[in-house]
Amino acid sequence: MSGILRPRRSVLYMPGSNPRALANARSLPADGLILDLEDAIAPDRKESAREVVATALAEGGYGQRELVLRVNALDTPWGRADLAAAATMPINAVLLPKVESVDRIRESILLPDALGASERLAVWCMLETPLGILYAREIAAASPRLAALVLGTSDLTKDLHAVASRDRLPLMTSFGLAVLAARAHGLAILDGVHLDLADNDGLAASCRQGSELGFDGKTLIHPKQIGPANAAFAPSVEEVEWSRRIIAAHAEAAAAGKGVVLVDGRLIENLHVQNARRGSCRRNRATLRCRVSDTTVPASVDTLRRAV
Repeated sequence: MSGILRPRRSVLYMPGSNPRALANARSLPADGLILDLEDAIAPDRKESAREVVATALAEGGYGQRELVLRVNALDTPWGRADLAAAATMPINAVLLPKVESVDRIRESILLPDALGASERLAVWCMLETPLGILYAREIAAASPRLAALVLGTSDLTKDLHAVASRDRLPLMTSFGLAVLAARAHGLAILDGVHLDLADNDGLAASCRQGSELGFDGKTLIHPKQIGPANAAFAPSVEEVEWSRRIIAAHAEAAAAGKGVVLVDGRLIENLHVQNARRGSCRRNRATLRCRVSDTTVPASVDTLRRAV
């Protein structure tokens, strides 16, 4: 269910109550969209937001972008209706907020299952509290439907009584535990949002840091953040070319009965080949999958030719 190699460099939160924003999202170069019925929606607009999202999805036009519905928690007045609607919507996944236990995941899955939700409907879980982080290992193993973990860094910082510093050092322990849980159970994992829309340097640094820590991509709050996230979480053309050299050299060595090979003075083993294949595949898929009416959005034709 996880599909880690699917590009999730940039996953943009979209307020479910805003029809214009949902329409504009059809032309954005984001790998995924989180159609939000939770934090972004005032209580008196929850019901209407669900209808707005359902209408936008029925109209289609989102190409191959991954579509995720963030529902309200099961113990809120809107949670059950959100999950029931999710079972009938043409979406890829349901995002559960503030997950802190395996029981909450299983209870939330029961309703879509009872309503005949597609077996391909995945579940994503937000880890945004200390308890959620401490139970990340159990949460990651909770269900075959589970595909991704999403960090809610703003709420987590608040609950930790930490300082929201640019280097994000107060969150490093939480990041490590979450990434370990995701990788141990074959899940994708997404970094939290960068709130300061005027801080372009801080956004770029946060994206680089997330990539270095092992995240698959970053959740975003504004379309202007898509470009930096796409750049940070995809290998460069030069990195792809290096990966192909590694793969080719190792294949030649393997054919000659050798387990290792030197490339430009570097010792290359099978683990390097696995990393090279993943990096090359991430770039190719990121370039090819994000389409609108079969027109590739995020890269130029020249970039596509170099990457494929």
